[in-house]
Amino acid sequence: MPSKLDDIYEQRKQKAERLRAGGVNPYPNRFEETHNAQEAINQLEKQEAGGQDVKDAKPVNVAGRIMAVRKMGKASFMDIRDGSGKIQLLFQTANYKEAELELFKELDIGDIIGAKGTVLRTRTGEPTISVSSFVLLSKSLRPLPEKWHGLSDVEIRYRQRYVDLIANNEVKDVFKTRSRIITAMRQFLDGRGFIEVETPMLQASAGGALAAHFITHLDTFDRDFYLRIATELHLKRLIVGGFDKVYEIGRDFRNEGFDTDHHPEFTMLESYEAYANYADVMAMVEQMISFIAQQVLGTIEIKYGENTVNLTPPWRRVTLRDVIKEFSGIDFVVYPTADGLREKMRSQKMDVDPQKNWAKLVDELLKSVRPKLIQPTFVYDYPVSMSPLAKNKPGEERVTERFQAYTGGLEIGNAYSELNDPILQRQRFVEQMQERHGSDPEKWTIDEDFLTALEYGMPPTGGLGIGIDRLVMLLTNQSSIREVILFPQLREKE
Repeated sequence: MPSKLDDIYEQRKQKAERLRAGGVNPYPNRFEETHNAQEAINQLEKQEAGGQDVKDAKPVNVAGRIMAVRKMGKASFMDIRDGSGKIQLLFQTANYKEAELELFKELDIGDIIGAKGTVLRTRTGEPTISVSSFVLLSKSLRPLPEKWHGLSDVEIRYRQRYVDLIANNEVKDVFKTRSRIITAMRQFLDGRGFIEVETPMLQASAGGALAAHFITHLDTFDRDFYLRIATELHLKRLIVGGFDKVYEIGRDFRNEGFDTDHHPEFTMLESYEAYANYADVMAMVEQMISFIAQQVLGTIEIKYGENTVNLTPPWRRVTLRDVIKEFSGIDFVVYPTADGLREKMRSQKMDVDPQKNWAKLVDELLKSVRPKLIQPTFVYDYPVSMSPLAKNKPGEERVTERFQAYTGGLEIGNAYSELNDPILQRQRFVEQMQERHGSDPEKWTIDEDFLTALEYGMPPTGGLGIGIDRLVMLLTNQSSIREVILFPQLREKE
């Protein structure tokens, strides 16, 4: 039995067919738009400021999607929306020919129309275009969902983002803000002498981070390639090649699970600066994030969830050891083995995976601390076993120069003083592969070309990764990463 939606779809198809039969193309090729909605409102305000009579005003051509219709006898009102906002249209039926009246009857909410007319203000103060002529630009065959004015069904919102954008103007604002955040980030880095580059998404070796990868096959070479999990190793090749300051903003892919701040494809900024270390990068990060907030939001004091976050530099700096002791009471240095640390964590009523090694247990402790790091904080000096691509801290065998940046309980950045000793880097890679795949070298994916590049000599370098999606979450006050990705991945619909 056909559903109500099926019936509406058929009715709208029939309307489109009637229009065609009457010589009206429901999908014309173009429309000469002279103003968007906001520009039309701006023109009205100029008319009013100059005391210009509406009759003397220059007509405007606007176009947009019909969002509401209000019929009042011989006059009807419509709200249309375009990319700039909403404006009201006034249709006075006595002014139109029979063909235009027939077209008007066939219009539905969701249709896209173009209209020509003069801008005025109604008695209620609403900016309005008094329409002298109009044209259908696209017939909408599917109706907007029921209760679309307050559309909140997550399944529809994520699976059909185009409907979400029509129904929820604030969602569109989030993605406009996202674009401005990335623009401001580029402005900051370009202003510091960094060069933006592009590196391969298809890589012969899955390197740059400990993460599960996606595999694809290149038929021409008859060879498997990996979707990159990080841009790191290619960007550091460029440092070797003489580019002293480089960055890339691009997609990475990790074949891992979903949660509110993880997604299998995500956008990262990675930057590398020769002759810098992690302390230099810390200073750059706090300046960059506060600059972006000021540029995009006009303030560096923002609201995230129930908290007010002040991004003013300098940010708090605390070692990993001290911050974990502060919030959990556990000093992981006192427990140098996995078994000892696991028992201590259990004594604190923590749920501990018996398969996790010492480094992963420390990471679990950090995860328990993260929600408490509301004000901007740099957590620095990580164990070597957690940071195979980072330089050792001078005089410290087990500690590396690494930090992570936390704000609002989110990890938004990760940085190192980059390891540039090719012998030690090879040793770390081998240890990493042995831990992951055992003694079977067939499963290892060590990037030999990267090691060759290091053997030519890479200067001391400060490297940084910023999760763009999480930064957007922070600056738009969103609690889920899917709210800031236009088309998030979803399970197949049953």
